[in-house]
Amino acid sequence: MNNLTPSVALPRAGALDAFLRRRLLAQLAPLRDGQLRVRDAFGEVLLGNGHGPLQATVTIDDPAFYRKVAAQGSVGAGESYIHGDWRCDDLVALVRLLVRNRDLLDGMERGPARAAGWLLRGWNRLRRNSREGSRRNIAAHYDLGNDFFALFLSSDLMYSSALYAQADETLEVASTRKLDRICQQLRLQPGDRVVEIGTGWGGFAVHAARNYGCHVTTTTISAEQHALAVQRVQDAGLQDRVSVLMQDYRDLQGQFDKLVSIEMIEAIGAEFLDTYMGTLQRLLKPEGVALLQAITIEDHRYEQARRSVDYIKRFVFPGSFIPSINAIMAAKTRASDLQLVAQQDFGHSYALTLRAWRQRFLAQRAAVQAQGFDERFCRLWEFYLAYCEGGFLERSIGVSHLLLARPGYCTDVPAGGEA
Repeated sequence: MNNLTPSVALPRAGALDAFLRRRLLAQLAPLRDGQLRVRDAFGEVLLGNGHGPLQATVTIDDPAFYRKVAAQGSVGAGESYIHGDWRCDDLVALVRLLVRNRDLLDGMERGPARAAGWLLRGWNRLRRNSREGSRRNIAAHYDLGNDFFALFLSSDLMYSSALYAQADETLEVASTRKLDRICQQLRLQPGDRVVEIGTGWGGFAVHAARNYGCHVTTTTISAEQHALAVQRVQDAGLQDRVSVLMQDYRDLQGQFDKLVSIEMIEAIGAEFLDTYMGTLQRLLKPEGVALLQAITIEDHRYEQARRSVDYIKRFVFPGSFIPSINAIMAAKTRASDLQLVAQQDFGHSYALTLRAWRQRFLAQRAAVQAQGFDERFCRLWEFYLAYCEGGFLERSIGVSHLLLARPGYCTDVPAGGEA
């Protein structure tokens, strides 16, 4: 897959390609903390100071890459990868190197790429997470088919970060640890009434009901997820403890002892963050407590990221956004009486989770294509998983457990312990 020798003749490069190549290479020449080797029809160039562990080789198989980067910036580079215009021997190292040199990438977003960014922002506004918009956005990502996700997720079908105690343990062990950590932080016990916003494929609901004896009401707006979650509850014989709804979180009714929402906050849209936090309060009893597992971005980059459209918003998960811790806390204060009781960051575990998913995905490439997905789809997902892994390794994005409590919650006993 990463063979750097092209199997077909390279397309001819013209004068415009040569000009755009010179401009891009000049922008990237001062790379710090590593080295980037670029091979194309014009020859081979080494970029960067070479000081640091991050090394990557990029082979440009089609000079259209330079035109796409000039026209669309970093989003164009990602699209160019999907189309097979370039390859890399270590995508994660490349992402990490570019994250460390984010200031140099700003030059890629100027000129025509800036105009393209305006158009993409307009397109993204059409993906607003109203009730109908949320159903469309969720379907675009999660309704690819249950069999597809089963190819690379852990056996419990948790599409969220696991919690690793050591790097060499299995994804299954780390995923179960994450579920137990959530249950322990919430102090789940028999008789507790728990509401879950974002069912996934029912992994948490089944685990909590089976191992902690609580009653779980869980909701999703994905038809594919709902069907399989219902089946998994039935197969586990937990119909008396787990209710699986297909309902927008904003329409949930009742009050519960505990609330769980695992990496669902990224799907609500920035403009609905206050609505989400207000809903958490409304669904909890006065002494209730909530556990959020949330992907977060650095506080100082939140506003820029919120306004822009990156590779994931464009090609993977339309309508998504990544909040910052400060943005979550501000919305909590504006819209609820919830208080932060505990926070645990475990971003390195997400990098390990993504690495496991990517390795499994690549090993199942033939099976993915047998389900009707083409090579471009496979490259889209390969880049997506590497892109995210690099981001977590560089801590430009993180993941946290946030324990949020109503005023009547008792905190005299420590919840959950440390990793």
